[in-house]
Amino acid sequence: MRLNIEHRTRYTYSEPVRFVVQSLKLTPSRHEGQQPLVWSVSADGCKVGGAFKDGYGDEVLTLTCPEPRAEVDVLVKGEVITHDTAGVLRGHAEQIKPRAFLRTTDLTTPDNNIRDLALSVAGQQNATNDGQPGTLDLAHALVDAIADAIAYVPGTTNARTTAAEALEAGKGVCQDHAHVMISAARILGLPARYVSGYLFTDASGATHEAAHGWAEVSLDGLGWVGFDISNRCSPTDGYIRLGSGLDAHDAAPIKGVHTGVADEEMSVSLTVQEAQQQ
Repeated sequence: MRLNIEHRTRYTYSEPVRFVVQSLKLTPSRHEGQQPLVWSVSADGCKVGGAFKDGYGDEVLTLTCPEPRAEVDVLVKGEVITHDTAGVLRGHAEQIKPRAFLRTTDLTTPDNNIRDLALSVAGQQNATNDGQPGTLDLAHALVDAIADAIAYVPGTTNARTTAAEALEAGKGVCQDHAHVMISAARILGLPARYVSGYLFTDASGATHEAAHGWAEVSLDGLGWVGFDISNRCSPTDGYIRLGSGLDAHDAAPIKGVHTGVADEEMSVSLTVQEAQQQ
């Protein structure tokens, strides 16, 4: 599939701020499942450059705005070819070993409810799959259990909501689903991480125009495999992978600081469309 993306993130400040610096994970990963054809990241009046690959294998850019300003407008445009690999991540160059993703974070620290969910699913799988935890079936069973436990209800959580809080509330969004999946997988000794990206269609074929997040779990014999709990599926050619991290904050497409005291507001517009075949 050939997908065109236009993604604009606008920050507005109540008072002009000085020396804005942002770290941008806004460039699609290169692997067997996707290849960027054309891609640009820009911001009027600011410099975007200093590209490097971090240990996760993700390309990171640095944005700097040296002059005082009341607005920063980051524009991403490009075209990507995607292929359906059934969620298996192949050909992605990274240096950090999977076991590093057994670490917990503030957003993914398990509580008793998450432990009970993980151990219950593992127990059921052991009883039906010859006692082989770490299989693909176990991961899919976790997906179903978490999707059953947390209803997808936009606006009920925020960027600081933890996995434990989302499971207790029984509702949330894709970030919450992924955080609980990551937390539960780590309890079972499976390295897991958060992935940020774009979604063109979900499993039912419905069109989306929003950023998306899902989980990847390292499984024996397969390596990293993606799981979109909100849609109860693995990523297909309708997904564009940007970057990964220990949790949503670590994998955030944009992180930054500025000098000056001001209230900040952010607005986002995003379109993901299938390119016309030439």
